[in-house]
This record gives sequence, C-alpha cells and structure tokens, in this order.
Amino acid sequence: MPDLRYPIGQFQADLPMNCEARREFLSQIVEAPKRLRAAVEGLSADQLDAPYRPEGWTVRQVVHHMADAHLNWYVRTKLALTEDKPTIKPYSEARWADLHDAIRGSIEPSLLLLECLHERWVLLFGSLSPVDWFREFIHPERGVLTLDATLPMHAWHGRHHTAQIIELRKRMGWT
Repeated sequence: MPDLRYPIGQFQADLPMNCEARREFLSQIVEAPKRLRAAVEGLSADQLDAPYRPEGWTVRQVVHHMADAHLNWYVRTKLALTEDKPTIKPYSEARWADLHDAIRGSIEPSLLLLECLHERWVLLFGSLSPVDWFREFIHPERGVLTLDATLPMHAWHGRHHTAQIIELRKRMGWT
C-alpha cells in the first residue's frame, strides 16, 4: 500500500540550484494556489471535513495549513533579506491545525490568502540578485538555511498537499 502521507514522495533537495531550476520552482509556486483551488473545487462540507488519510488532517485543515505554512515562510524570506542571519521562530503546525479556524473555518479565506501571498512571494523572489539567494537564516530545528535551499521545498510543499487531496478524491470517487 502506498504511503498516503507522501503521494509524491518525501522532499528531496535538488541542489545545486541554477537560474533555470529556480524558474521552474517559481512556476510551481505560481501554480500552487490554482492547483489547490482546483483540487477542492465542488467538495461538500462533509468532504472538506474528511481526513485525507486515517489519523490525518482533514481536507479543510490541509488547506488552512498551506496558508499558515506559506505565510510563515514568506515572513522568513523577508527576514533573511533584511536581517543578518536571523534566527526564525518555528511554530507547531499540528497545534495550529487544531485551532478552531483550521477545524471549522471556511477554506475560501485561505485560498484567497494563498493566491495573494504567492503573487507577492514570487514577485519578491523574482527581484533577488544572485547573491541574495545565498542569504542565510537560522532555523532552530533545521540549522542554517539559505533562500536557495528552501525554494525547492516551498514548491514541493504545494504539490505535496495538493496531491494528498487529489489522491483522497480518487480513492473516494469524488472526481
């Protein structure tokens, strides 16, 4: 049986990066909100409240998690560009997903947030000089990271969670 947590596989760092690879990852980030919206299109409230796997988050929680996670990474990007090797603050993804807004809130605000946020994020990424991509920040759990090293992860994250929803729809016959 396939691992329902990772329908596209676990994240694999695709280093070294170059301009062409960055453009590809940026195009995936541009497309992520549209693909997520398409993945949840037409789902009922009951379907949104179905877990994508046993003991996993509901579709609703996955959508809200995407907005929460990408908002955090956008701020971290800005911090890396405006401060000298800042230490960023991690957050408890699981605890955020258990808050009322993630469990019961409409997904539309998170879908809109992702659309607007990704537009800003890609604009920011597109403005970076070659040196900017090597700006560093410190993640207390992951160590020193560069913007270049995190870009593939952001692109993967959008594909990963969207695939969880798409695979659930296939398994349940919700297509």
